[in-house]
Amino acid sequence: MFDKLEDLLIRFEEIMSELNEPATANDQQRFRKLMKEQSDLTPVVEAYKEYKKAGQDVEDSLAMLEEESDDEMREMLKEELSAAKKRIEELEQKLKILLLPKDPNDEKNVIIEIRAGAGGDEAALFAAEIYRMYVHYAEGQRWKVETMNVDEIGIGGMKEVQFTIIGQGAYSRMKYESGVHRVQRVPETESGGRIHTSTISVAVMPEVDDDIDIVIEDKDIRIDVMRASGNGGQCVNTTDSAVRLTHYPTGIVVYSQTEKSQLQNKAKAFALLKAKLYDIEQQQRHDAEAEMRRSQIGTGDRSEKIRTYNFPQGRVTDHRIGLTLYKLDKIMNGDIQEIIDACIAADQAAKLVKMGEN
Repeated sequence: MFDKLEDLLIRFEEIMSELNEPATANDQQRFRKLMKEQSDLTPVVEAYKEYKKAGQDVEDSLAMLEEESDDEMREMLKEELSAAKKRIEELEQKLKILLLPKDPNDEKNVIIEIRAGAGGDEAALFAAEIYRMYVHYAEGQRWKVETMNVDEIGIGGMKEVQFTIIGQGAYSRMKYESGVHRVQRVPETESGGRIHTSTISVAVMPEVDDDIDIVIEDKDIRIDVMRASGNGGQCVNTTDSAVRLTHYPTGIVVYSQTEKSQLQNKAKAFALLKAKLYDIEQQQRHDAEAEMRRSQIGTGDRSEKIRTYNFPQGRVTDHRIGLTLYKLDKIMNGDIQEIIDACIAADQAAKLVKMGEN
């Protein structure tokens, strides 16, 4: 590990030297790449420098202890030595985590798709609540939310909804939401007071940007335009602004109707289609790398039950990590950071164990 850290330190110093050189207009792309690499390396380099300083503090304290005869000074030096050794242990663990292979999609925006599953209208109502939960969480992170398509039912539920969350690192946190979410409660329409169980599925996909080559052949796709359905603002339902794309090779159909402009809806529909095609590629790659998947939190399978929201008991349980929280109201209002942090920590711990086995 330490040989790699020394190499990274040398590389960081090389980058800093290159960035200090005068840049020409033709160097802008190279300059951006260097800035990105510098940004990625900075946390590792800073932690490693702090680690080396703590190591030097240990050596200095030991040397001074050998020479010091005053009891009070010796006690103070022993305390400093103990603190430095503890800091070294903490920094070693931090460096191991920083050196874990990074998901190349972590810094990207995300496209999220929520679909009502078993439970009829109650599942659709729960889908709408989970959608609002994510919107509240995104707002708390100062991220932007753009709805791409929503299929609503009359009582305020959603059969399905697709939306984009725009914000740095959005995928790194939201990716743990992918899977089946289950709700247990007494529906408003239930006269007998019985608890029902309903489900929704959540798919979280990184937005596909220009550095990923997803080719969509003209012959493989059909584009239909139509009037938007459901509640819309002025002009939305009176022009052929909605766009539906059908991708023949996969059978994927996507729909966008939230914008007044047909061009804007078309752009959103293509962004969703590209994300779905990229997600298929990612899933196939994960299926081929069974060992890697076993080192992650959950399988990433869309059919995996990841969480239960029990309203009568006011609790939320994440089944992948065995976490139960009794603050359902806050969670439904977007307070999901504790769950996300726990998933990230468990994922890192599993990967560290895997790294230690190799």
